[in-house]
Amino acid sequence: MRWQGRRESSNVEDARGMGMPGGGPVMLSGTGIVILLLVSLLTHTNPLKLLDQIQQQGGAGTQATDSGQPYQESPHEKELREFAQTVLADTEDFWAEQFKQIGRTYTPPTMKLFTGQIDSACGAASAAVGPFYCPGDQKVYLDLSFMDQLSTQLGANGDFAQAYVVAHEVGHHVQKLLGVSDKVDEMRQHMSEKQYNALSVRVELQADFYAGMLAKYEEQKGFLQPGDIEEALNAASQIGDDKLQEESQGRVVPDSFTHGTSAQRVRWFKRGYDTGDMKAGDTFNAKTL
Repeated sequence: MRWQGRRESSNVEDARGMGMPGGGPVMLSGTGIVILLLVSLLTHTNPLKLLDQIQQQGGAGTQATDSGQPYQESPHEKELREFAQTVLADTEDFWAEQFKQIGRTYTPPTMKLFTGQIDSACGAASAAVGPFYCPGDQKVYLDLSFMDQLSTQLGANGDFAQAYVVAHEVGHHVQKLLGVSDKVDEMRQHMSEKQYNALSVRVELQADFYAGMLAKYEEQKGFLQPGDIEEALNAASQIGDDKLQEESQGRVVPDSFTHGTSAQRVRWFKRGYDTGDMKAGDTFNAKTL
């Protein structure tokens, strides 16, 4: 992806190195569950035991570095940060155009960078949970080390795999602005766990669709390079519920899916990329996912 020298978003809060007291609950996002399952697979450890360890350790690893001084980032971290801010800037420009077309004004989210553990309006979260969007404060939370984990742990190589992650989380922000998130939360109160899981799959696939729309925008602007779309499609494939369950527990339980199969995630990202049209991304009324 051609990103160096382009506009970087200023809607960023840098909380790296600022530890918070441990002991609070750790919230698992979809990507966090992905990492937790893979670590349990590689270490042959019960994932519930790993989660308990995360809860107990909390933010202890970051408190020692919380000196009130600016975070000293490495050259590699600087590059990851600038890349993430550039992709965030692209989402701002793209969604501003899309919302204008439907007679609305787009209010961009804030990206909050952190290390160790962070407190959000959605609760406390460890860096182990991966990137997540909190509708309560409309912020995208990102520990930049996850960008490296994409390739080393998830097999999702390339910078556009990283761009896909940012675009997906911003997709959840779009859902919040359009009222989708609030409606889903209301429906959740009257659903069984199985029903809500099925609804959650449709939420996540729509965020994948929105990420695909951004990819089309990047292409039209001339920012994509050969292989970029393949990198994003591979990333979507690597984090399908069926693939993760097969790798972590040796069997697949469709009723427990919350993000969709590899094929579904690839399909909806590709549909967003192929159409570039928000109207084509109604996963909630789609008869076939």
